[in-house]
Formats: sequence, C-alpha cells, structure tokens
Amino acid sequence: MGFVLIGVLLIVLRLGGWVQFHKDDFWAWIIVLSPFVLAAVWWTWADSSGLTQKKAMNALDAKKAARREQLMEGLGQGKPGGKKKR
Repeated sequence: MGFVLIGVLLIVLRLGGWVQFHKDDFWAWIIVLSPFVLAAVWWTWADSSGLTQKKAMNALDAKKAARREQLMEGLGQGKPGGKKKR
C-alpha cells in the first residue's frame, strides 16, 4: 500500500508541475511510475509466499478467540484459563 501512495504522490507532483525529475520526459515518467511496478512485485511475492494467507488466518483466529472470550464472560465463566471470582 505504501508503494501505491508514493506513486500517487509522485504523479500529483509531476502533473502539478511542482517537481521536475529529469529533462527527458520518458525517464521522468519511468521514475514516477516505478512505485506501481514495485507494488505489483510486492503483491505477487506476498501472495506466492503465503504471507497474505497467513495474515488472513491470524486475523480470523484473533476474531474467533475474542468471540469465544465474550461468550464465556456472557455465560459467567470468566476468562478461559483465568482465576474464578469468589
């Protein structure tokens, strides 16, 4: 996501005329558009390595644990593994 934000910022700066990267227009646009290429490479690597799926599974496990804890407290059981109140 960071690469995309940097790319959008560079496009805005370039089209607004606030920043001149090079005199040659072709290489200037290569510099401006390179963060989008880096974002595509990053997303391809993250998907192929399983990083994206691992993050999704961790988020699902955290939701499940929070839901279980809330249900146990609603039943008056307290936190699982914690001391009982007397």
